[in-house]
Amino acid sequence: MSDKDGNDPKPKKGKGLAVKAGIGLVLVAAGGGGTFALVRSGHIGDAKAAKRDDTPQLIRKGEADPYAPKGEGKEGEGAAAASDVEGEGGSEYRTSYYNFSEDFTSNLKNSPALVQMSLACSTHRDGRVLMWLKKHELAIRSEILVTLADTPEEDAFTPEGKLRLQKRLTATINRVLTQTEGFGGVDQVYFKTFLVQ
Repeated sequence: MSDKDGNDPKPKKGKGLAVKAGIGLVLVAAGGGGTFALVRSGHIGDAKAAKRDDTPQLIRKGEADPYAPKGEGKEGEGAAAASDVEGEGGSEYRTSYYNFSEDFTSNLKNSPALVQMSLACSTHRDGRVLMWLKKHELAIRSEILVTLADTPEEDAFTPEGKLRLQKRLTATINRVLTQTEGFGGVDQVYFKTFLVQ
């Protein structure tokens, strides 16, 4: 028995040391892999800060907009001109408007009535939202027509119904922008004309 007792401790020490070294290597690899995954996904490090800076920012009154459209839009469209004077009251953010180029005509839900309207929308964000509205106007128009066709006739005749429709149209536009650009940014939709026949 003394021979067995003398031989057993030496292999156990060698085997234990190898197991501990193996566990150490696995933990180091897992920690490194986990850190790499967190940095890559943007949960830690500069990747997350870069993502935040890439979304359209709120523009305060009087601040310069680095993405302001170059005055090629129609009257009332785009950022304020340099000579415009901002008021002291109201929102602290500048409002920019986008006019849709054509009117919308659609049937109403479960009704023979037609609605014809011209729309505009506003944003307090930088000019990228206006650029995206122009770039994706075709897709936005299509979704707006679907929303209008799903509107009950009663909503076209009451102020409350029109407010509900404005909210639905705002959500529709933001959904299209989010799907195409990753960010909505439209704050409000406005009726420029509204006719039910």
